[in-house]
Amino acid sequence: MAVDQAQQADTGTPPIEENHGKVMLVFAGVMLGMFLAALDQTIVATALPTIVGDLGGANHLSWVVTAYMLASTATTPLWGKLGDMFGRKTVFQVCIVIFLIGSVLCGQAHNMVELIAFRALQGIGGGGLMVLSMAIISDVVPPRDRGRYQGVIGAVFGVASVLGPLLGGFLVDNLSWRWVFYVNLPIGAIALAVISVALSKKNPDHKPKIDYLGVFLIAAASVCLVLITSLGGSTWAWSSAPIYLCAAGAVVLIFLFILVEQRAAEPVLPLKLFRNPVFTQCSAIGFVVGLCMFGGLSYLPLFMQVVNADSPTISGLRLLPMMAGLLVASIGTGQLISRYGRYKIYPIIGTLCMSLGLFLMSRIDEHTSSTTLGWYMAVFGLGIGLTMQVLTIATQNNVDYADLGVATSGVTYFRSIGGSFGASIFGTILNNELSSKVDTSLHNGVLATTFPVKQILGDPTAVNKLPPVLRNPFVHIYATSCAHVFLIASPIALVAFVLALFLREVPLRTATSTTDLGESSGLPTFRTSLAEIERFVTKLSSRQNVWERYGRVIERADLDISVPHAYALFRLHNAGPLTEEQICTRLRTSLDEIRPKVDKMINAGTVQRDPNGVLTLTPEGEHIIDKMSQVRLQLLEEQLKGWDPEHHEELIAFLKTLADNSLDAPDYTLMRG
Repeated sequence: MAVDQAQQADTGTPPIEENHGKVMLVFAGVMLGMFLAALDQTIVATALPTIVGDLGGANHLSWVVTAYMLASTATTPLWGKLGDMFGRKTVFQVCIVIFLIGSVLCGQAHNMVELIAFRALQGIGGGGLMVLSMAIISDVVPPRDRGRYQGVIGAVFGVASVLGPLLGGFLVDNLSWRWVFYVNLPIGAIALAVISVALSKKNPDHKPKIDYLGVFLIAAASVCLVLITSLGGSTWAWSSAPIYLCAAGAVVLIFLFILVEQRAAEPVLPLKLFRNPVFTQCSAIGFVVGLCMFGGLSYLPLFMQVVNADSPTISGLRLLPMMAGLLVASIGTGQLISRYGRYKIYPIIGTLCMSLGLFLMSRIDEHTSSTTLGWYMAVFGLGIGLTMQVLTIATQNNVDYADLGVATSGVTYFRSIGGSFGASIFGTILNNELSSKVDTSLHNGVLATTFPVKQILGDPTAVNKLPPVLRNPFVHIYATSCAHVFLIASPIALVAFVLALFLREVPLRTATSTTDLGESSGLPTFRTSLAEIERFVTKLSSRQNVWERYGRVIERADLDISVPHAYALFRLHNAGPLTEEQICTRLRTSLDEIRPKVDKMINAGTVQRDPNGVLTLTPEGEHIIDKMSQVRLQLLEEQLKGWDPEHHEELIAFLKTLADNSLDAPDYTLMRG
């Protein structure tokens, strides 16, 4: 990308643009892919109790969530590099196929082990869908328009995350839990067909070096740690050989990872980042936020379906206060940061709200009303929303340009890994607490000797089929066990609060104030520093309409010219020479409407008409174009104050391209002004 931009800046040739209809088709395919990957992070939450009831293996329930999160997070950097090597179209298609194969196999699973393995396969494809979506948009959309497209993709991610639990519950109630995975097939097939037809295959600009060993080592170390947290104290005793082997394996793998990253040409996680205290703090806070978010989201539906006997659909609906709080806080925080330029206060308040929300949820029991639980979840959701995107903003605001890409992906990587750990840790706590209380209750006579312990522990929702005399004592035990999980999680969230208190706040760079829910809550994207800068600037530019953009440039350049006049000059500069008849064809208007405008420009001395009726710019018109391009470049450089564009040739090349490109928006109707 940097090479192309540099060439465009040097030659003055405009970037090649795809046909608008083709772009919209590609965008639709990309959005469908993104939707699938985001949906499958949360869609199984309300289906888990039913899945356990059918397949058994309640003590491995957390792995249905963890396997997907872990596989998608670990493979994300690999997919990004493979897209650069072999072309994004081919790799994106491969990811869709892997994802769909994983979905089919998940729907066909006969036991929990199979389901977990197939969820990991699904996650491998999902990680690629996430990381390649933004990159594909950059391939087909000109820089001036990318901000709008990226914003829509972020919104799609947010909507998918909210709809996931609700859609999962609906499918379970009306079809079966297997349709939670089968629903991906028609959507994925459409995405695959659209991308195959609409997206042109492009030769990659460069061949990056892939840190295969680094990706493998960090993934393997994460698996060892998650095995300890998910199986320790339940399937494996804490003093057993498997626990010791996993612990030793994790230590060795982390040590090897450190050695490899010190020598890797393009490390997946450069160790120098940890010398930056803001990156380290934000990564730690993000880990806790991810842990608490996915821990809570995974086990709240269980509480509702077991304790309140809610259907999967109803339990999905009851999660809406939490997701609404997350959305409102995330969107509102972004607006406030953009307006006032302050960010530290939000993670402080957010992590405190998270801890408070978890503490309030630790007070729930079988008598807690839906309204009360809804308020508790809303507080928890507000806390997550106040915190997530600020971590990305703070990190981007405190690193050098050279580290911008890896620092951004690194902090989101830790949040995603935290989500993987959250599901497994909370699951272990719940299983251990539940088993202990059931044993104690049987010994004390609280539970009748006729209570089907093995059956109910394998499928807790089956308790709703028992008579009240057997059901009610277990429901109380289950409710208090869930409450105990949230009680333990509350002080964990306070660790993030303490870290947030010491988060350094420096004056906010203009560009770093731009983020959205998709960027802040999605999987790590592993963009380059230039790609991050491009995302900032194009998103800021997209907030201005064409008239406003031209007005600012004309005012700064101190030109006595109207916006339509200036706009017409740029169109003629980039699309000309043209005749008036050709202009009429493009505008779909009459010669009587266009000719007075052209005559006015000729009289002003900026355009000339030759004997054949061909219109070209005069030296005065070319001078205006040059002056406006220089001013636009200055305005763009001001948006990147703090990153010193003059020290980075690829940045200067990109800004020069965008300066001309953003003043050449294809909205011919301005010429009618």
